[in-house]
Amino acid sequence: MARDYPLQRVRNIGIIAHIDAGKTTTTERVLYYTGISHKIGEVHEGEATMDWMEQEKERGITITSAATTCFWTQTYADHANKENEYRFNIIDTPGHVDFTAEVERSLKVLDGGMTVFDGVAGVEPQSETVWRQADKYHVPRICFINKLDRTGASFEKSFATILDRLSKKAIRMQIPIGLEEKHEGVVDLLTMKAYDFEGELGKEVKEIEIPDTLKEDAIKYRSEMVEKIVENDEEAMNDYLEGKEIPISKLKEIVRKAVIANEIFPVFCGSALKNKGVQLVLDAVIDYLPSPLDVPPIKGTNPKTEQEENRASDDAVPFAALVFKLQTDPFVGQLAFFRVYSGFLEAGSYVLNTSTGKKERIGRILRLHANKREEVKTVYAGEIAAAVGLKSTTTSDTICDEEHPIELERIVFTE
Repeated sequence: MARDYPLQRVRNIGIIAHIDAGKTTTTERVLYYTGISHKIGEVHEGEATMDWMEQEKERGITITSAATTCFWTQTYADHANKENEYRFNIIDTPGHVDFTAEVERSLKVLDGGMTVFDGVAGVEPQSETVWRQADKYHVPRICFINKLDRTGASFEKSFATILDRLSKKAIRMQIPIGLEEKHEGVVDLLTMKAYDFEGELGKEVKEIEIPDTLKEDAIKYRSEMVEKIVENDEEAMNDYLEGKEIPISKLKEIVRKAVIANEIFPVFCGSALKNKGVQLVLDAVIDYLPSPLDVPPIKGTNPKTEQEENRASDDAVPFAALVFKLQTDPFVGQLAFFRVYSGFLEAGSYVLNTSTGKKERIGRILRLHANKREEVKTVYAGEIAAAVGLKSTTTSDTICDEEHPIELERIVFTE
């Protein structure tokens, strides 16, 4: 049976942030704009779609790494052409210091991350902890400086804290139009276009003129950005030094390669609460974050031979997956969330748990949108889903084809 989605159009991402940076609101906007969540749940009302365990609803913070599937077509692409649509599997990562092991679990199965920062506070201690964890797993990241509508917000100060405390490889891809109550939109430095966000919950992205007061800054920051980008490509660097204009498509290509290699961290901005900027960050997920084909094969050990083996994201090789989260669902019992690294898995089939040596039957396979579920017959390499029926499987276990056993690297937690 053929896959319904090409791997190059899949993004497995996490939204990584400090507890108060506005991560849940950002996730909610993502789910709204991607067309699944039609009524935005605000965190302070305790009804955000991702936070679906009662315990979280009471505390207003995100605990479970629920995996959510949604779809996105870039703002400027032809929306009638289905080939422009991408599938995002969003792994929700907690932002509270108590849940660091939970974050590590999520990072292990991500291909890329969107890191959200508070535009007033900038980088906070927990942001540093989570950033270092993402470094440990070499997770490519894009950054979103959020809350620019708040009193005391400063894009420049927040950006400076990223450079100072996290990475000198961060580069401005946008600058905000106005701050605090005057925050109206963003300027895209790559295309030198400005955007504001209109209609219900800002869902219409509208191109506008760059305000006169920002033109000089935009030119200066674009020049800085291009200089940092071309440092990652010798040919572009030579053209740049010769005074040639580097095409936008070439700059994007360099940024994509450099992001995947953890050599650039592009920085975007806006306000999720005031519905500004989120769609352009979703565009950036497609442009710059890796598909499962862009990440190295996962390493594992063959338990029979004790030799190291690699498994690439390929449907044609034997099935192997890592279980990264167990969750009790009130309707179906225990759900085991897993990431398929190679091959494919059909509902009703048997798998070998190489961590326990036991054979288990997969009852049903579900793809989840927070607390809504869709039953699927088959999942393929690079996908994330939840299985019902795994009785003796726990977090970090490998499930695989019994004829071709492999034990994938376990999730090791930092104390």
